[in-house]
Amino acid sequence: MTDKRKVRKAVFPVAGLGTRFLPATKAVPKEMLTVVDKPIIQYVVDEALEAGIEHFVFVTGRNKHVIEDYFDIHFELEQTLRERSKKAEMTLLAQQLPKAGSVSFTRQQEPLGLGHAVWCAREIVGNEPFALLLPDMIMRGEPGCMKGMMDLYSQSGGNIIAVEECEPDQAHKYGIVGVGEKIGDGFRITGMVEKPAKGTAPSNFFINGRYILQPEIFSILENQERGAGNEIQLTDGMLKLLRSQDFAGYVFRGNTYDCGAKDGFILANVAFALERADIRPAVEAQFKALVSKLQ
Repeated sequence: MTDKRKVRKAVFPVAGLGTRFLPATKAVPKEMLTVVDKPIIQYVVDEALEAGIEHFVFVTGRNKHVIEDYFDIHFELEQTLRERSKKAEMTLLAQQLPKAGSVSFTRQQEPLGLGHAVWCAREIVGNEPFALLLPDMIMRGEPGCMKGMMDLYSQSGGNIIAVEECEPDQAHKYGIVGVGEKIGDGFRITGMVEKPAKGTAPSNFFINGRYILQPEIFSILENQERGAGNEIQLTDGMLKLLRSQDFAGYVFRGNTYDCGAKDGFILANVAFALERADIRPAVEAQFKALVSKLQ
């Protein structure tokens, strides 16, 4: 029987060094870089909250204590805001603060890949399905990507991978899935391949950084041999799990910003600024003027 147990927990692998954003990431974790006025990780957590996630599991590394502090009460700040009657700011902080006991942190002591980071969360997740959200990726859509995945999961159960379409001649740059029968807003996945050679991709649907996985992935990752980059690859583990469990692809139709890359980070800031009624009037004309000067 296909497993359809409720997905209550989400894993966020935030142990990466963020070398593409040096020197800024010497002092600030890449997940805490701001898009307009919120750190990247807040957008990803908000997506999980919209989908009904109840417990948030962060797999951290050295110098990531700022993330723990961010999801905690800041007594001195709140006291100052209270004394200055900054009610709007206090409300904003209260909305951002998770419920007590709903956030857990564990360490990935060595940078051994995404598969290893997921495995490090095994004791907190336990024997239940869980969501996995890569914190570099900010999704913008209605519904949110993870919410759409949850809806598909309620129909199909098993494992869900969010995918998007790319130009066929660009498929060699991504992890690509094979397409089977249609299921709701997605399809049955028949296979997966990481960065296929040009002309050999089974489709043009690429994996975009959102997953719902069954707990059996942990025992697979525990014994998983190192793959590309001499790291424990999640895709390799999912391929093994595909032999015994169903996988479905949820086709996300919104916008995705890869904030792990400088161009994606800049585009996210521009896009989210233009969506804000309080900011757009002040920046739209300046954006247009800047582009005009550069042409």
